[in-house]
Amino acid sequence: SAVALLILAATVGLAVALGLWPRAPASNNRTGFLCDDRATCIPASQVCDRASNCRNGEDEQEQLCGDLPHSLPGYLVFRCSNPKYWVYADKRCDGMNDCGDCSDEMGTACPLCRSDWWSCSPVLYEYCSCIPRRLCRDGIQHCLDWSDEYVCTP
Repeated sequence: SAVALLILAATVGLAVALGLWPRAPASNNRTGFLCDDRATCIPASQVCDRASNCRNGEDEQEQLCGDLPHSLPGYLVFRCSNPKYWVYADKRCDGMNDCGDCSDEMGTACPLCRSDWWSCSPVLYEYCSCIPRRLCRDGIQHCLDWSDEYVCTP
């Protein structure tokens, strides 16, 4: 039965690799804004940023941007744990403390740390539970336990 299971796993793996088996989407994160041309999708944080990113400028229209965040479609907005604050949905789980209380970096939707980040208790307010590895061994303390200087590798 172990051989049969191995053959089944190899067959499914080959089918996925060849595109014969449907793959799970890379992300179910609907943070983009589809422009009227139906071909251009811009990140949520580029909507209502006072710079037209869509050819016809629909990402800056008064109807969409008139009463932020209430006028935006809900999938473009993440509400912080403090109801007074919100961030664009593409800023959630980006490693940065955009809400000010790290609520945009918590929960099952957010990975603990991406591979290019180091897990620690950061000293700086801008990070929550990880720091970018590029900060490792730079001679400056970024983690409370100094692991960024003695353990982490860039």
